[in-house]
Amino acid sequence: MTKPFTTVHDLASGLAAGAYSSVELTKHFLERIAQDQNNAFVTLTTDSALASAAKQDRARRNGDAGWLAGVPMAHKDIFCTKDIRTTAGSRMLADFIAPYNATIVNRINTQGMVMLGKTNMDEFAMGSSNENSYFGPVTNPWGEALVPGGSSGGSAAAVAAGLTPAATGTDTGGSIRQPASLCGITGLKPTYGRVSRYGMIAFASSLDQAGPMTHDAIDAAILLAAMAGFDERDSTSADREDAWMADALQGKLSRPAGLKIGLPRQYFDHANESAAPLEGVRHCLEAQGHTCVDIDLPHTDAAIPAYYVIAGAEASTNLSRYDGVRFGHRSDESESLEDLYQRSRSEGFGAEVKRRILTGTYALSVGYYDAYYLKAQKIRRLIANDFTRAFTTVDVLLAPTTLGGAFAQGSLTKDPVAMYQQDKFTVPVSLAGLPALSMPCGFVANLPVGAQLIGPAFREDLILGLADAYQAETDWHQTHPEQIV
Repeated sequence: MTKPFTTVHDLASGLAAGAYSSVELTKHFLERIAQDQNNAFVTLTTDSALASAAKQDRARRNGDAGWLAGVPMAHKDIFCTKDIRTTAGSRMLADFIAPYNATIVNRINTQGMVMLGKTNMDEFAMGSSNENSYFGPVTNPWGEALVPGGSSGGSAAAVAAGLTPAATGTDTGGSIRQPASLCGITGLKPTYGRVSRYGMIAFASSLDQAGPMTHDAIDAAILLAAMAGFDERDSTSADREDAWMADALQGKLSRPAGLKIGLPRQYFDHANESAAPLEGVRHCLEAQGHTCVDIDLPHTDAAIPAYYVIAGAEASTNLSRYDGVRFGHRSDESESLEDLYQRSRSEGFGAEVKRRILTGTYALSVGYYDAYYLKAQKIRRLIANDFTRAFTTVDVLLAPTTLGGAFAQGSLTKDPVAMYQQDKFTVPVSLAGLPALSMPCGFVANLPVGAQLIGPAFREDLILGLADAYQAETDWHQTHPEQIV
């Protein structure tokens, strides 16, 4: 049987060559998940996975299967999956059975991929450590006392531990890229609007975006091509076609030549452990014929406060629907309708979600809207303008993804501001709605760290191709926890 860390494109090729069946492959990963030490999964869909795998095997025997048919994968538990529990990591939705599939679930199903289960996450995608899940914290495969990052920590840990070759995640302020960096995998946040948000449980609607979490850039391109596209059910979905995606779906990427790569001073001026490995990335890219230059993104330091005002305000609005009446957790001890609302929400939401609802409601309240929410939106425009100006002189940006390697569980839980600072290098991109990718680039104190490639809107092909070229010359993405232990 295949190795646990084999890529999606290698597995697809193996299935096509008859090296193994989808049922054999699916059983292999289900057996690994059964030994999961990181609490990476909330729900395991064993029966439906094996049934789907058998269906894809039949289709392949009949010559009616696509290239990806039968390749296993997992979904972050924020995407609705018909007749399968969808919890968003919250007690509020602990027993919610979605009546329909999210658009990206349908699109990946169309490719014939097999869903192994739903991965753990910070409650309603609010967190940078995956310690906020109602179903318990996720631990990092690189160390049981370490966080995997959040909010897509379950997906990151599952890929890093070889429990699945790929998984979906969501990125609102860094929730794909940050855990990808801390777990030593590749994670892509697409341009806002590239992937439909229909069926994704909302956190902050103007920021949320789904994306792939994989071993390498080729797999990220494959998954992006499988899940992307216009969706009339999402009013923010971009109606555009990109020719390169047809090739990407088959694992083919074009490596760009002679790029001018910007190094934002504001990302490197901070004292952080990731700076040294980034120098290695720079030297590698320069050796490949690219040019690196320093640039300025002057409003970078304003991104964190602006983001937490905007995201909190949108969370306050989106989560107002959870009142214990139509769906979600309902308190059994209420004495009136108002008491039902209060008890259901108090019992159903965790501490971090409550914190963000409260701060978001405050920012939107009469007398504070202009001082907080409106000002944060103005800062968001300034940050977006910084990137727009930068891309008039450079093709892509290279920056750290995180401040360093994974931090200890419990070390930041009592200091929310320090926890929020973990997203310092990822939040600005989210506010601007741009695509960005985190790829493994080295180790700090024996823990993986990532380099972040940032591109202009809808130029995922540039950053994916550049990442693929870098990974062709290095093997950081092929180093796994089992090789270190």
